[in-house]
Formats: sequence, C-alpha cells, structure tokens
Amino acid sequence: MTIIGKGVKVGNFVEVKNSHLGEGSKVAHHAYIGDTIMGKGVNIGAGVIVCNFDGKKKHRTTIGDGVFVGSNVNLIAPLTLEDHSFVAAGSTINKDIPSGMLGIARARQENKTYSRPS
Repeated sequence: MTIIGKGVKVGNFVEVKNSHLGEGSKVAHHAYIGDTIMGKGVNIGAGVIVCNFDGKKKHRTTIGDGVFVGSNVNLIAPLTLEDHSFVAAGSTINKDIPSGMLGIARARQENKTYSRPS
C-alpha cells in the first residue's frame, strides 16, 4: 500500500510502490521509489532509483525529514538516510548516512586518450 502525504509532489515518470511519502516531499520526475518510508520535506532528484530487490527479497529504505537526494542516485536497500542528510548527485549509496552528513560515492574521473574509429 502507498500513502501520499499532504502537499507531496509526484511528477512525471515517477513510480511509487508500497511506500509512504511524508508531507511536503517532492519526487519531481524519472524516479522509482519502492518499499520506502520517507519523512517530511524530502527532495528526491531526477533519476533516483531505490534498489529494493536483491534477487530474492525486498528490502526497506528509510529516508528522514528534510533529506536532499541529488540526481541520478542509486539507493541500495536496506538503507537509512537520517534527518537532514544529503546525497551527492551520481552516487550509489549502500551504507546508512547519519543526520546532517553528506554521502558521496562516485569513482574518480579519469581522462584517457583514445583513437576514434574510422
């Protein structure tokens, strides 16, 4: 069962399954939110995917109040993002993020020469 709180924005191409979205939260577009309990005033960026299935079992994600999740983030459940934490865009998060902390998990960019095929 999904519960959408007062003043929640669920935008285009968003799928919400078996979740609770707290009052005033926003999931603007191109996202999957499954088996998630989301607090109040949360902002979910474009392209965020809650990875809730490990091939055998569904897992829960808990997102606290006032959390900001940047674009193109993978949240690998089971996972807790505590109140007022922040997730950097492009991250794949598989460990809990404490309150007020920034979670960032990206590989360092490398630029290498290459030969363009003719």
